[in-house]
Amino acid sequence: MDHEALAWQIFLLTGPAENIVSVTHCMTRLRLVLRQKDAAMVASLGKLPGVLGVHDAGEELQIILGPGRVDKVTAAYEALTMGDKAAVPPQAQAAKPQREDASSSPEAAAIGDGKALHARIRARNATPLKLLFKRIASIFIPLIPAFIACGLISGLLNVAGKADPAFTQTTLYQLLAIAGSTVFWGMNLFVGYNAAKEFGSTPIIGGILGALISHPSLASVELGGEALVPGRGGVIAVLLVAALQALIERGLRRVIPDMFSLFLTPLFTFLLAGTAAICVLQPLGGLISDTIGSAATSAIGSGGAITGFLLGGAWLPMVMLGVHQTFTPIHAELLSRYGVTILLPVLAMAGGGQVGASIAVYCRTRNHFLKKTIASALPVGIMGVGEPLIYGVTLPLGKPFLGACIGGAFGGAVQASFMVGAATLGISGLPLAAATDQIPIYLLGLLTAYVSGFAATWLLGFDDPPEDGTPDTTNQ
Repeated sequence: MDHEALAWQIFLLTGPAENIVSVTHCMTRLRLVLRQKDAAMVASLGKLPGVLGVHDAGEELQIILGPGRVDKVTAAYEALTMGDKAAVPPQAQAAKPQREDASSSPEAAAIGDGKALHARIRARNATPLKLLFKRIASIFIPLIPAFIACGLISGLLNVAGKADPAFTQTTLYQLLAIAGSTVFWGMNLFVGYNAAKEFGSTPIIGGILGALISHPSLASVELGGEALVPGRGGVIAVLLVAALQALIERGLRRVIPDMFSLFLTPLFTFLLAGTAAICVLQPLGGLISDTIGSAATSAIGSGGAITGFLLGGAWLPMVMLGVHQTFTPIHAELLSRYGVTILLPVLAMAGGGQVGASIAVYCRTRNHFLKKTIASALPVGIMGVGEPLIYGVTLPLGKPFLGACIGGAFGGAVQASFMVGAATLGISGLPLAAATDQIPIYLLGLLTAYVSGFAATWLLGFDDPPEDGTPDTTNQ
């Protein structure tokens, strides 16, 4: 099914346009906020050809489409929501997808999409603290394409420089080096803009507050006998300033008369939040930033393989608990400080463990539906999109999920032993190799995760669901 036809099928299930509040997307998911949705809609979406999975995150419905495809489907879907009849593919108009009966739950469907498990996990994770983590992570999602573009440039340039040291003296190398670091020069502005938008205040004010604490001229100003440091505190300081901005702006709008609000609200918001940023929040952000940077590098530097083993093995359970969102600003802060994040290669090994565990299940299962599910999800799993394997294969089966964690642990141990760094975030699996500073070691760790996940799952076994739905313990 092409992207226009898929967008039309999704629109038929989630529409009409009046039911659609907002449409956004990240690297792999079409994210919809709908006025009304039900279990039957979610189940039907999961059955569409081209949909890798569906995640009902409470207020947001996330349809997993995979990198590349999601951009095209989102564009076609947005055209449909705006009433553009030209966007409706002629061959798709006559075919309306059938809504699933939410009450039916055959064993094959439970394996293939993991709806029941996913619903229970979602309900357990809908706590105020975890929802806050999710909001903070959402600030960085729009930045991921920039991190990928600049990170891949930096990673490949690093390889080229090592292969040919003379290349580092050329104009082309210098220009590409500037291009690879561009995202870091503008990061505070982008984070300030997105954070203000996420916190419900004026985005451009958040952007200029991020620019204020990054302004190079701050270095020529002394406060309390010490020169100010442009960009001190990185994204942590920007998040604190944006949160304060939202509080100040809402308060000012309540007390300033409407006829003066257009002029006075942005002025006083910028002056008050900016003063607090320079005097209090930037130093506080710097302290937090230094602590995060030191803790991350010290933990992996001193703990080595043990730290990597624990982090790599614990990452999938952390995703299940919903606390993985806390790592997004940490990755961004490490990238801002050091140009690489040494955590991402370690944590990415969990996806490698998933791939190895799923291959073991494919080799041992007699269930044709399960084999088909794994065969369709493995390619995107290798490319770093792990949700179809997690929710459709390893988690419903139980023991293979533990096998995947073991694979991630051994792969993480390899990455941490050599302190492999990645100059990007938002990607994992095989594509992340190009953005790392030690490509052979990263690939070795990924292969270790594949093999360990496979071996652990093979030894642990699993209850193989036969075609008739009766449990089969022959693979235990």
